Amino acid sequence: MIEIRNLYKRYHNHHGSDWVLKNINLTIPPNVSVGLIGANGAGKSTLLRLIAGMDKPERGEVVRHTKVSWPVGLSGGMQQNMTARQNVKFVARVHGSSSEDVKRVIKYVEEFAEIGEAFDEPIRTFSSGMRSRISFGLSLAFDFDVYISDEATAVGDKNFKAKAKAAFREKTGKASLIMVSHSEGILRELCQAGIFINKGEATWFDSIDDAIEAYHEAYGLVESAQLKKVRHDVTELRKIYKEARAIYKEAKDTQSVSSKELAELKSDMNDKLKILRKEKAVLKSLQEANDDE
Repeated sequence: MIEIRNLYKRYHNHHGSDWVLKNINLTIPPNVSVGLIGANGAGKSTLLRLIAGMDKPERGEVVRHTKVSWPVGLSGGMQQNMTARQNVKFVARVHGSSSEDVKRVIKYVEEFAEIGEAFDEPIRTFSSGMRSRISFGLSLAFDFDVYISDEATAVGDKNFKAKAKAAFREKTGKASLIMVSHSEGILRELCQAGIFINKGEATWFDSIDDAIEAYHEAYGLVESAQLKKVRHDVTELRKIYKEARAIYKEAKDTQSVSSKELAELKSDMNDKLKILRKEKAVLKSLQEANDDE
């Protein structure tokens, strides 16, 4: 659990200072992945940095009752004259890893980053994308209860983006995410709850869909009727599949039906899963088109 208590944050500029966040009071429950929603400059990244402990508020506090990562993909702390391998080894040792675990971390990051022989070149020679790949892999090489992500899934080419999303999906089986992304499709895919930040205030929503809808209403954004319909269909199909899965599981666990009937229930469950996956693919395509607009 993460508690945000009476939190205020402002940034100073040549005009004076502007309050970015004002009197934020939120409790983020454990095992719930959360998407931060809001316009550019609303304070999403600022709130992420405060949650991660990378920045300090003017007033208030963030109380972490759990192990929180640094922002995934953040490369600011790397030593420029050291190689990627040396940087990874250094961070692993700082985290108290054993010799065997240090080797595991290095192997994981090297394979995840996919930069070849450049892994043994100085960081100063890397592009920003290459640095982000190293930092992304380094963040995921350690076990945290909560992973912080600020547009981390936007790093790299199409294949690496897919790999990043898959890595997050794998982590959410054991941990949770607090993330910012301009892709509403990714937020809906990876998050359950949402925080809508607007005019310095933050509102909690138990559903990421409701948080996105609040953002759309606040800024007069309209989804196509087709996208709304397909999203509704996916929600209903998901319920139907879960019901079929529950019926099959109960029948299997209690051995209350014959082998033939159990096979029929399993076939029915799998048919519903195929329909759900097909409709989810349509939804994903429509969401990506909507994000591009």
